[in-house]
Amino acid sequence: MTVTANRLPQGDSSAIRTVGIVGAGQMGHGIAHVCAVAGYSVKLVDVAEEALAKAVSAIGKNLDRQITKGRITEDDKSLALGRIETSTGYAVFADADLVIEAATENEGVKKQILAKLCPVLKPETYLASNTSSISITRLGAATDRPGRFMGMHFMNPVPMMGLVELIRGIATAEETFATIRDLVGRLGKTPVSAEDFPAFIVNRILLPMINEAVYTLYEGVGSVESIDTAMRLGANHPMGPLELADFIGLDTCLAIMQVLHDGLADSKYRPCPLLVKYVEAGWLGRKTRRGFYDYTGEKPVPTR
Repeated sequence: MTVTANRLPQGDSSAIRTVGIVGAGQMGHGIAHVCAVAGYSVKLVDVAEEALAKAVSAIGKNLDRQITKGRITEDDKSLALGRIETSTGYAVFADADLVIEAATENEGVKKQILAKLCPVLKPETYLASNTSSISITRLGAATDRPGRFMGMHFMNPVPMMGLVELIRGIATAEETFATIRDLVGRLGKTPVSAEDFPAFIVNRILLPMINEAVYTLYEGVGSVESIDTAMRLGANHPMGPLELADFIGLDTCLAIMQVLHDGLADSKYRPCPLLVKYVEAGWLGRKTRRGFYDYTGEKPVPTR
């Protein structure tokens, strides 16, 4: 059932006090950051201790930026960091009221995580995925609680971006949706409801634009610099599409385009061969220090 904007069910997320997060990458540690600042106890899990250490360091630096901008105080930072517990095992989620999966954008990996995660959770624990494109219905079916499962797609970088897309699978209970919607408000974010179609709203619109920018480069219409400058100044975008692709991660961009292409069976969503080539080369953007720009020097330099 689709709920119209003027008849949204009332939710109460006050029973959610502990939030678990699977994956300590850019999205995972961003979600941990906003939950901890909002007063929630956070359990952050990753397979690698190194990833967890990097995540806590990144959270500290991002909290410092918020202090500089006058958004939080030093005491707020100390309290937030004190609310975050890290682990490499799922047992830490035994007392979690909500667990958000924020692993790599790969359906097989996500299903494996959900299958291992469910047995350690309380029966009443809510589950969510931060997937940016994959079917919530299919992911929910891989759990023991599809009625308490839904999509919570945070935007990157999480501490700065105000939107969270909320996606219900076919089995998601209205009480689950209402509770998570209320929680999003408590995090200081704005929820937008999206139907369970490939890539939802933001990426359904954004990624084809990025893919078209890559085609524009591939076909020699413009250079990296000219394409990004044209869109920044001509469309008033804060970041050019190729610079944005590097920020998102070219592997993530490709994965979303593949979901769109496979799920909607329309040739307009075919990933650009140049995007495929960059990913095959391991040029994934900022996280590998090379994508459409080279980030190894003091200033990013276009690679084409």
